[in-house]
Amino acid sequence: MSEQGYERPAIAGSGAIACGLAASATAAGKVRVLARSDASAWRAEEQAQSAAAKLSDGDPQNVKVTTDAADLVECDLVVEAIVEDLQTKVDLLAELGVASPDADLASTTSALRIGELGERSGTVDRLFGLHVFNPVPKMALVELAYAPEAVEEVRERARALCAKLGKTAVEVPDIAGFVVNRLLFPYLFSAVQFMEQTGMEPEAIDTCMRLGAGHPMGPLALLDYVGLDVSKAIGEAIESPVPQTVERLVSAGHLGKKTGRGLLTYS
Repeated sequence: MSEQGYERPAIAGSGAIACGLAASATAAGKVRVLARSDASAWRAEEQAQSAAAKLSDGDPQNVKVTTDAADLVECDLVVEAIVEDLQTKVDLLAELGVASPDADLASTTSALRIGELGERSGTVDRLFGLHVFNPVPKMALVELAYAPEAVEEVRERARALCAKLGKTAVEVPDIAGFVVNRLLFPYLFSAVQFMEQTGMEPEAIDTCMRLGAGHPMGPLALLDYVGLDVSKAIGEAIESPVPQTVERLVSAGHLGKKTGRGLLTYS
């Protein structure tokens, strides 16, 4: 690793956050993406390269996708960007810690404590939280979180990474949900509860909040955009009661915009 930060980063994951982060990182150089299957690798490569092509300083040729964790052995940073589930993240971080023994590790978790992830995976001294927001290429904020055991060199490199990505980094406490989600999701869930209590159409509630409060997106559409399954996981992590409507939709597989139906319906 150089004093200026990371030179050989990798992203472990193939979803929207992973691909968006990989696309943003192409502006600084080559980036590897670790996918779990050939099918997800193909999709991740297509999505990351397409997103990179839309950036003024992105380079689609800087994306290289693999399904073999052994290909990450020389990486100096590996970012875990998978499903918001504690044990799944712990298992992957432990695997990445072995596959990339000299690398710093990061997690894009939006709700889980970095200290707990690090302790359970045995990576606590070299792990930091890199909470980016979707869509990653457009959103300026990164919440940086550290366990108390994280060494200062790791913290410095994390700050340098955010600067290289052109993001505004805010160092936040290592508590479930950090700042944004800890404050945001009680409000979003209250909008669902308001809909349940009043019978108002979700589009009408969203219109009120967009035009009356100046929000770029209504709360119900935002929950659908995040994904109702992810929203449910965040609510549980921060101990904010998940509305029955969200529980019911998740059980039925209606997860929001990504499935075409959630609190609203998408054509």
